[in-house]
Amino acid sequence: MPDWGSRARETAIFERETLDCSLTPGEMLQVVKSDPWPFALVGSWAGGGAILGSVPLLVADPDADPFAVLDALPTLTHPPDGGTPVGGGWFGWLGYRLGRRVERLPEGPNRPVPLPEFHLAYYDHVLRLDADGRWWFETLVSPGRRRVLSARLAELRARLTAGPPPPDRERPGQDAGPPPFRVAGGRRSAHLSAVQECRERIAAGEIFQANICLRLETGWDGTVMELFDHALGHVQPPFGAVFQTPWGGIASLSPELFLRRRGDVVTAGPIKGTIRREGDETVAARARAMLRASAKDAAEHVMIVDLMRNDLGRVCAYGSVQAPPAPQAQAHPGLWHLVSYVQGRLRPGVSDRELLRATFPPGSVTGAPKVQAMKVIADLETTGREVYTGAIGFVSPLAGLEMSVAIRTFELREGRLWLGAGGGIVADSDPELEFAEALTKGAPLIAAIGSRISDAAEPDPARGVFETLLVRDGDVQALELHLRRLAGAVRDLYRRRLPDDLAACIRAAAGELSGAHRVRVRAIPEPRLGGLKVELETEPFDPETALVPLELAPVAISGGFGPYKWCDRGLLDGAGTGDSVPLIVDDGDQLLEAAWANVWIIEGRRIVTPRADGRLLAGVTREMLLALAPALGLIASTDSISMARARRADGVFLTSSLRHAIAAALPGGPSVEGAEMVTARIRAVLSDAGWDRPAAAVLRAPVSSR
Repeated sequence: MPDWGSRARETAIFERETLDCSLTPGEMLQVVKSDPWPFALVGSWAGGGAILGSVPLLVADPDADPFAVLDALPTLTHPPDGGTPVGGGWFGWLGYRLGRRVERLPEGPNRPVPLPEFHLAYYDHVLRLDADGRWWFETLVSPGRRRVLSARLAELRARLTAGPPPPDRERPGQDAGPPPFRVAGGRRSAHLSAVQECRERIAAGEIFQANICLRLETGWDGTVMELFDHALGHVQPPFGAVFQTPWGGIASLSPELFLRRRGDVVTAGPIKGTIRREGDETVAARARAMLRASAKDAAEHVMIVDLMRNDLGRVCAYGSVQAPPAPQAQAHPGLWHLVSYVQGRLRPGVSDRELLRATFPPGSVTGAPKVQAMKVIADLETTGREVYTGAIGFVSPLAGLEMSVAIRTFELREGRLWLGAGGGIVADSDPELEFAEALTKGAPLIAAIGSRISDAAEPDPARGVFETLLVRDGDVQALELHLRRLAGAVRDLYRRRLPDDLAACIRAAAGELSGAHRVRVRAIPEPRLGGLKVELETEPFDPETALVPLELAPVAISGGFGPYKWCDRGLLDGAGTGDSVPLIVDDGDQLLEAAWANVWIIEGRRIVTPRADGRLLAGVTREMLLALAPALGLIASTDSISMARARRADGVFLTSSLRHAIAAALPGGPSVEGAEMVTARIRAVLSDAGWDRPAAAVLRAPVSSR
């Protein structure tokens, strides 16, 4: 056991003292939010009230076994009598991807902004609001910690005397909330296609049900504490949670209990079945009745309850697992949910690690059969899940284990904020209704943090996607990389495959060309035939005239153009003319890409391009330049780039498969001279190396198709 585990296993004495305050959980959060690793659990946790903490004694190593970490708890020498104390323990989250440590599962789709697979920290003191409205300073005092904890109590009392600072949202200059959210990863069409294929797999007998999700995302430079504080003024979730970390954090408004363990009794509260709940009581009652009468929702619910009974049966005494004959229809923010409480008695000696490994990830957000449903999820969803649909909560030597299902959960890192939403797909699911249900689930939560779901126009996927390749004297440049990316887009958006002989057809067409040409490959869905039409178009290309520096014309597109090369370019109509090229800028003034190229800035020896986080296309030349930069004496990196930063840069340039690298002028930005020197060096290196050789080097690492 590592040293952190030994520290957590030390003997301890539970102690607590009352705090003379009547603050709300949101106000108390302001008291500790500037400390290291602050968190808050608000709602039904540990009998009701709130649990807050900061300044943990230990933070689990990212290489640790998170399930084993939760078994490393102190032995209490003087356990309390009665009440619902917490004292301390492990607090944090288990991300959905930890399912790959339990079962053999595929890697899954692209992860635009990866988060750690889990976060667990051990706190030997917490601030506890009990069900009667009293605040306590609760501790698990281990050897050598008494003086530190006494000083900590004195410090917190001094802060309470001074009063909490105002919430960030009330400070001058703070926005009401993040910019509008939009559907990520291929937009509406990708989700409709995923639902339809899931139905086909159900019809083929592969699975009975799978939970298919989409991601709503935006850009934001605030903190999860601000989000959570804003939300608490509008909703009261049963399992509210916020964890602020050095890399970002999560703010969860989950309504769903994953597991609660008290002694040898374990309870799960799966939710499956949802309908919109209006403010008008008569309309709301009618919706509730419709939900209870829905055969589709009932089928979803019964399957998931049976799945949870099966999971608990792996670690519970034979015959002890019970479920009610009918679910409850519970009211939640803007929604009705069907909920059942499944309960069992654990076999003697079953640890928290064994309980979690038997049940993780939660069945209500996977499907049935569980393992095969998770494989289907990996195949069909367009963005990888992070914390979403994992678990959030704590393990305490006093209060036991309690975890929510990580739904209705905002995740934040590197200026990107996202929220997962979805639903269970069964044989008679309607793709359009499932898409609408996902937005219905997300809308009240996004409204609670002061934002909305964007209704901005987006490219029409029915017009297809394309790739543009350079041909020199019959030789197709980087063909394999381009086709890999096109194949990924066709798979994600249309659930189709490119023709097996497409590469051969392109080479045959190129073999008849002399000089420089561009080849455009279009892939267009044919829904009525269930197929895919592929078109090839060639035209001469003059490399010399293509090196003239270009003017950039910024155009705002919420959420960017996305990770695909859409044939529908209507959003860019009129944005650039002649030598002026549209430069796509997202909400918040963040540079993303040019209309047909990736954009870079030069800062000394460093060249920087925006992150491929689902808002832009990661070009083939972009990937090569990131790999080849050391050969140029440059340091290449990806980062967020604001318009102000770009204007302060030493130069701006574009990269594409046709032009390789070309200097560009940004209004109010640097001159093109510095960029021309760098782009000339880039073109020379590519020319000297031969385009196919750098392509082969880059092929050793996977190129995202999204």
